[in-house]
Amino acid sequence: MAQLTHMENLPSCCVITKALLDQTLATPSTQGKRMLEPLKAFSAENKIPLNILEDREVANEAEVHMHEADLWYCLEGEVRFTYGGELVDPWTKKLADGTEDPRELKAKEIKGGSQTVLRPGDWLWIPAGQPHQHSAEGIARLVIIKVPVKTV
Repeated sequence: MAQLTHMENLPSCCVITKALLDQTLATPSTQGKRMLEPLKAFSAENKIPLNILEDREVANEAEVHMHEADLWYCLEGEVRFTYGGELVDPWTKKLADGTEDPRELKAKEIKGGSQTVLRPGDWLWIPAGQPHQHSAEGIARLVIIKVPVKTV
């Protein structure tokens, strides 16, 4: 059996408690798109690719992630997804420091995609490299799990 090296670089195992999730879901709703706290900070600190996203009366830009897939689970509300097809007039995502992230593309719309509405209990898998876009007329809360693409 091969021995693992550089174990100090691996994240630790951790438990996401029901209390943390309940506290996160008790967050009052606000207009727009955002990851909910305190789960957002907990996930970042522990390097966990899981968050709860809230969309409220929002239409998001279309996007493609080359480096990760998205697994969505609808907790509450309804959210409309367009997926597949192709981005119309895409641009490269800009990072906070002004540089570009070539692993992600953005656009205002998708041409030729499929549409679905997620309701509580529904799951949606978006593979890496697939365009997707979502919007909500009311309040929708979704679990999002980012699944990194394995590079060889």
